[in-house]
Amino acid sequence: MEMNFMEQNSDQWSLIEALVARSRMLFLKKLSRNDASWANAGGGHQYGFYVPRTVRESDFFPELHPREDLPHILEAECPSFWPQTGEIRCDSGVKYYSNKGSECHFTRIPAELFAGLNPASWLLGGSLVTPEGPAHHWFMVIDSASVEAELLESRLDIQANFHFDLFSPADFKQASCIEADEAAELIDEIDAALRNGTIEALIAKYSRLPSPDVLAREAREGFLNTAGAGVFDPWAIKRPGDALMRVSRDIEFSIYRRYELRMRAVEVAKVLAGHDCPAAAAVRGFPSLNSIFLSASQQRKSRAGKSFEAHLAAMLKAGGVKFEAQAILGQRRPDFVLPDQATVALDRNRRFEDAAILSAKTTLRERWKQITHERFNCAIFLATVDDRVSKEALADLRAAEITLVVPESLKMKTNESFYFHDANVISFREFFDEELARKRPALLLAG
Repeated sequence: MEMNFMEQNSDQWSLIEALVARSRMLFLKKLSRNDASWANAGGGHQYGFYVPRTVRESDFFPELHPREDLPHILEAECPSFWPQTGEIRCDSGVKYYSNKGSECHFTRIPAELFAGLNPASWLLGGSLVTPEGPAHHWFMVIDSASVEAELLESRLDIQANFHFDLFSPADFKQASCIEADEAAELIDEIDAALRNGTIEALIAKYSRLPSPDVLAREAREGFLNTAGAGVFDPWAIKRPGDALMRVSRDIEFSIYRRYELRMRAVEVAKVLAGHDCPAAAAVRGFPSLNSIFLSASQQRKSRAGKSFEAHLAAMLKAGGVKFEAQAILGQRRPDFVLPDQATVALDRNRRFEDAAILSAKTTLRERWKQITHERFNCAIFLATVDDRVSKEALADLRAAEITLVVPESLKMKTNESFYFHDANVISFREFFDEELARKRPALLLAG
């Protein structure tokens, strides 16, 4: 009897962890448009997901052999288990067309799992130590808008520029956000505090995270040191959007997690130490533990939005862009008005190009339609580092005459997003060079 695990969201993560524990090796891939478009009505001819060359040449899949009738086609049977539908595909396999460069696909798979996915969704699979019937491999499709996607990205510490990789099950247990020496030092510190009765003092020591400004500055300094750049200037950085994405999504979050671990580990240690056995700690301490982790989740989400906005403000300032932050325009408060609130709202004699509105959203799952419903005789731009914006949302933005600004790598043709063919989506490089320097030079201090 088949089980539809897609209808049991609470079981999804437990199912993933159980399959990971049974695996020898793991394969994670961010699905491109072509990986899933064939499953939608009117989609392409392709029937399966693309297998990258390095994965094909690894020992994750069976060895490929040329067909006798068509030796340029190399293939291997690879029965696969798809737990979300409960089925085993005995006829699935790898097919490589050696006369077409690196074109290689895993074919004959459940189309329903790939239909209707949000952009930048995930394919997670593994090679099983003990097969599931005839299947030595399993695969699950994880929609990018799901809770499981968020857990997956956190567990493996997925970076913004990730596309695919192979992992060991040990990697899946938890990507460490601090070095081994730091972890050992923190453990010793907590142990000593519990023995000496000074846990409250240790909680006070780690209870305050650095301010958002401090975290942001530390992240930008880390980026500039690595990139060999002097200032966070969009004119000096070749790909300013990629820099914003790297700093806000990866570098600052990594710094934040180090501070967060100390804070939350001490809080959890106090709860667990208040009970005489693990079972009692799990049962009686659950309300306190739940509160700790709920607070951690809320704090992370709040931090993410403020982080991106702060880095964008720093880049505008370093680039000599005239702006005013959080200025009130009618019933709205956009993140940035260029050059200032008075010019945008009060100057009736200015031209369309003499002003602009720029809002920042880390993810467009936020309510971007709150940006403005009013018109102030200027262009409206929405900056984001989100690679998961749907075709429907892009159409809504176009209808609202709001131009989406994204990192340069997300606008590339080979990317997993829908941005490349959308003329209403521009890169940060285009925003600074075309929309500001060429069309609106008066918005620059040198203009």
